[in-house]
Amino acid sequence: MSPGGRSPSPGTLWVVATPIGNLHDCSPRAVETLRRVATVLAEDTRQVRKLLSHFGISTPTKALYEHNEEHLVPSLVARLLAGEELALVSDAGTPLLSDPGFRLVRGCRKAGVPVLTVPGPSAVAAALTVSGLPPIPFTFLGFLPPRAGARQRLLTSVRTLPHTLVIFVSPHRLGDELAACAGALGGDRPAALCSELTKLHERCRQGTLAELAVWAEHGEARGEHTLVIGPGAVAVEADVGREDARRALEAALAKGLVLAGARREAASALGISRRRLFELLAADR
Repeated sequence: MSPGGRSPSPGTLWVVATPIGNLHDCSPRAVETLRRVATVLAEDTRQVRKLLSHFGISTPTKALYEHNEEHLVPSLVARLLAGEELALVSDAGTPLLSDPGFRLVRGCRKAGVPVLTVPGPSAVAAALTVSGLPPIPFTFLGFLPPRAGARQRLLTSVRTLPHTLVIFVSPHRLGDELAACAGALGGDRPAALCSELTKLHERCRQGTLAELAVWAEHGEARGEHTLVIGPGAVAVEADVGREDARRALEAALAKGLVLAGARREAASALGISRRRLFELLAADR
C-alpha cells in the first residue's frame, strides 16, 4: 500500500519484438523500453544479453521458458501489480510465436495488469511478404512436432485448408520435415523456403515441396528456416464420390481398424473431413 492507503498503480508488461538477424531492425522504442524496465524476461537470457550489450543496456534478465513459466506467473504478476515495469522478449522476433509468454500475458490480463506491445520484426510476416505466395488467409503452425506420428496427424489435419501455411524449421530437421510435408500435403504444392532472413546470406528458395525436399538432401542447411506452403485445393472434397468413400472405408476396416479409426483413416486417405465422409456414406445407404 502507498503512504496514502491506496494500492499503487500497476506497472506494464511490455511485449517487445527483437531483431531476427539484423540488429539495425531493433527500433528506438524497443531500445528505450528495454533500458527503462526493471527486468527483461526471455527464454534464452544469454542470447538476449548479447542484444542488450550491443545497445549498452544493463537491465537485469530473467529466464522464462516452457517448464517454469506457469510457476513464475504469480510472482511476476505480483511485481507488476506493485508497480514494476517488465519486458517480455523472444530470442529473435515477436514474442509468443513459438516462444513462451502466453501464460504470463493471460495472467496479466486476468489480474488487470496493462499489457502493451512494442511491435517489430517477425519471421512469419517477413517470409509471407517475400514468398510470392498468397499472404491471406494463412495458418501459422510454428515448429512441427518432432515425433513422426504427431507430425503426420497435424499435417493431415491442415491438408485441405485453402490457406497458405507457415512453418518454422530447424536446420537439423530440414530434410525430414520437407519430406514429411511433401508426403502429407502433396509434393506438387508450391512452396518457398526462406533462410537467414535479414542477414547477409538471406535467401528465398522457391519450388514445389518435392523439389525442395530433394534439394534439402544435398544442399547446405544454414540457420533457421521459415517454410511457406501455398494453399490446398479448395474444391478437393467435391471430387470424392460415394463409391470412393465406401471403398476407402472398406479398405481401412480390412486392416483390422475399429470403425472410428477406419473412418479417420478413410477420410485422411481421401483428403476430406470426417463430416464429409459421413455425409457420403449416409447418402449411400
